[in-house]
Amino acid sequence: MAKLSSVEARAAIRSGRHRRHTAGLAPGCLQANLAILPEAYALDFLRFCQRNPKPCPVVGITDTGDPIFRTLGAEVDVRTDVPRYRVFRDGVLDGEVDDLLGLWRDDLVAVALGCSFTFEHALAAAGIPMRHIDEDITVPMFRTDIACVPAGPFAGTMVVSMRPIPEDRVDEVKAICARYPLAHGGPVHVGDPAAIGIADIAAPDFGDSLPPRAGEVPVFWACGVTPQNVIVNARPDLCITHAPGHMLITDVDEGAETPITK
Repeated sequence: MAKLSSVEARAAIRSGRHRRHTAGLAPGCLQANLAILPEAYALDFLRFCQRNPKPCPVVGITDTGDPIFRTLGAEVDVRTDVPRYRVFRDGVLDGEVDDLLGLWRDDLVAVALGCSFTFEHALAAAGIPMRHIDEDITVPMFRTDIACVPAGPFAGTMVVSMRPIPEDRVDEVKAICARYPLAHGGPVHVGDPAAIGIADIAAPDFGDSLPPRAGEVPVFWACGVTPQNVIVNARPDLCITHAPGHMLITDVDEGAETPITK
């Protein structure tokens, strides 16, 4: 899978041949988090994203009722091109599904949000270990007490992803990630998890456990799972997101300053 192009990777996902996390797939291409909402909620959600660009950098929006992301690549179909989806009804998780063919509605709007998997390729190219990729697990993600700026019914706290980084390379990591604003940019916190409301670094709210080893420090990035933490308050009758770690792979160059493909 790691050797496939973005188009080939989406084809594998669409056919059901890949149902796992997407970390390390389609190097060079922007990966995206996903939030799908009824049109009645879409404007407030986009206001929330505009006010909270670190966890919610918008890279694509579909037309109402259209399941195709016209600006993100060759026939990027939001109904089939994510390995696993989460379905929320009235703000409550109702389960996970492999596709949205039976759930899609004419009033839905899909929003793609940049993903930190994108800058991981640059970190790996610099020789900085990405242990969750090496160990083939989903990156750990945590709810925090960092408040987001509310918009309409959308309010809550930020979710962050964590990667253990060698202590002597943290400054280098910050500099590299700052070049990717569409993928959350630089970290929001380094060091003590308790300072941002995380009680146990070995017990993530999403993803797999990956405690830092001797000589490593936990580094935290704003995460596109944040919408899953705020839709509980908004309580739309239907909201669909990606399952944590299971992203939408686009054809957009991961270093692009604009999400529009050529």
